[in-house]
Amino acid sequence: MLTTLHSPNPAKPPLAVLSQPLYAELANSLQSLVEQGTLRPGHRVPSVRRMSLQRGVSIATVLQAYTVLENRGYLEARPQSGYYIRPRAPFLSPEPRMARPMAKPSYVGVKDLTAEIVERSGNADFMPFGAACPHHSLFPNKKLARLLGSVARRDPTLISRHAMNWGYEPLTREISRRYLQGGVPLAHDELVVTIGCTEALNLCLRAVTKPGDTVAIETPAYFGFLEIIQSLNLRALEIPTSSREGICLDALRDAIKQNDVKAVLVMPNFHNPLGSLMPDEKKQRLYQLLVEFDLPAIEDDIYADTHFGDVRPKPLKAWDRDGRVMLCSSFGKSLAPSFRVGWAAPGRYLERVRRLKFTNTMGTPVVLQKTLAEFLRDGGYDHHLRSLRRAYHQQLHLFAQTMQRHFPEGTRYSRPQGGNVIWVEFPAGVDTLKLYRDALKHRINTAPGALFSVKDRYNNCMRMSCGLPWADEVESSLVKLSELIKKQL
Repeated sequence: MLTTLHSPNPAKPPLAVLSQPLYAELANSLQSLVEQGTLRPGHRVPSVRRMSLQRGVSIATVLQAYTVLENRGYLEARPQSGYYIRPRAPFLSPEPRMARPMAKPSYVGVKDLTAEIVERSGNADFMPFGAACPHHSLFPNKKLARLLGSVARRDPTLISRHAMNWGYEPLTREISRRYLQGGVPLAHDELVVTIGCTEALNLCLRAVTKPGDTVAIETPAYFGFLEIIQSLNLRALEIPTSSREGICLDALRDAIKQNDVKAVLVMPNFHNPLGSLMPDEKKQRLYQLLVEFDLPAIEDDIYADTHFGDVRPKPLKAWDRDGRVMLCSSFGKSLAPSFRVGWAAPGRYLERVRRLKFTNTMGTPVVLQKTLAEFLRDGGYDHHLRSLRRAYHQQLHLFAQTMQRHFPEGTRYSRPQGGNVIWVEFPAGVDTLKLYRDALKHRINTAPGALFSVKDRYNNCMRMSCGLPWADEVESSLVKLSELIKKQL
């Protein structure tokens, strides 16, 4: 329900303010409410007619005030919906610094902490800042449940039939169609449907490496990548990565020249944990570098549909001309996390990946694939994505604002343009592993920076998951974290 909005300061304004036009007074009053946090990003403001009645001004005055606020970047008009508070750039602090190049590749050690954090992320008793898992309320659960029931009722044998398949064709056609709309010509029969993006990445790495080989990866690296590399007995070579534009190509070139690199594992679109987005020109140069050294790339594109801009960013695969880019993704962050339905487009390595899929899991449950295919075919996915992106954008904005208000001066933050994670670099002296242990006593789960490297790096960093809808408990947990951090300093 919309409430009456009044200025936060009812006292008589100074003469200079009284001389302002009425529309300017109204615009400044609403701007003040936004800056003080009374009106938050995503909130709907009263309609033009309602605001006119509330403030006792003409409709023309309200329209002019709303136009001023649109021009200042505080409001956005949504067709047939009204005016909303627009998310503003929340970051005033410097961005995190890039790591130094890694001297030589290294085997990944087993980290019990990874399993501990992942296991605790499913415990509702803990505030889940440590896991990049979106909240279940952000997904069309009821609609998917109805579809799943309908699919199973129409063909109950889907539950009992063997699931040996490379992919359910109506689903692979829908995935292919979406990529084609985004400028990536990808035939449906080039796809292998997998058990989530993790299996896709695992199969692609196995297709182009053998135990003992070296894989170049971005650093900081998603700890799931490190776990896969460790399980395959590969060596990781960490390449410095910018929180703004992704992997450093000069450092990658030097690393390839000095080491026997067999593959490059990258996340160009909304990197986890940095949130970086590689510009198109840089993606093209990365592909040219792969061609120059005749290397395959495994690309994780799982966050691309969660972009905050108007257009979905192209994957590296869009520049692939000879099948060396192995594209991996899933619906895990955008539609149905528990379905665990992902895919790989492995290019020239298609037959290898198919054989590995057969020996790994034989197939992916058709009843789940068919449910997703019908959801995509009916056009519900794009509507859902618009809602999801707004939620992610708003949540990230509120997390960033609150952290900057409470975390110590000198803290650095990445500036994601999609996804739901922020990389935080604290001043020297903060130990995020100790912070993790201290926070657990207050039922708060975090992801310390040590998880994101094979070496002893990022001890004063952490990844903050912003997948939770904003609530008082979220804010109070961030405040408690800030208190624990300041105690260390």
